[in-house]
Amino acid sequence: MRPMLALSQAIDRLNEKIGYVCNLLVLIACLVSAGNAMIRYAFSYSSNGWLEAQWYMFAILVMFGASYTFKRNEHVRVEILYLMLSERGQLWLDMIGTLFFLIPACLLLAYLSWPFFYQAYAVGEMSGNAGGLLRWPIKFVIPSGFVMLALQGVSEVIKRIAALQGYVTIDAKYERPTQ
Repeated sequence: MRPMLALSQAIDRLNEKIGYVCNLLVLIACLVSAGNAMIRYAFSYSSNGWLEAQWYMFAILVMFGASYTFKRNEHVRVEILYLMLSERGQLWLDMIGTLFFLIPACLLLAYLSWPFFYQAYAVGEMSGNAGGLLRWPIKFVIPSGFVMLALQGVSEVIKRIAALQGYVTIDAKYERPTQ
């Protein structure tokens, strides 16, 4: 179980770092948006590249923020039945839902979005707007974001199995295993 928990901790650390970058992107996106608006109104100048950069940052926030949010247990959960279950029941429900719904759905979406990215990469797709950006880097965010969410699902399953076997207890606020 220790190697699996080490893998879980590695995935958690990676998603923590990604979450930190996403937090910085919120600030950067706000600064770019404000700067672009000020330049547009003060100097009557604007660039589609800056607008697209804002969209790209938002897409990165959504796609990679999902795995960070899941790791922090701050995702949306319908708790009608969940709250009526015992702690073990909650662990089982989390594990089954992640194993049979989240991970397969994320891997399927990553698989289906890969050709979308690859085609854009193969042709060097650019924005149709004047001054626009390359499109393939942001299209890569789609499959990679789903892969990161699936990996975080693997980490959560490992933590649930360890908790069910009594190796760790789960800190309910941050879903961190404690020894």
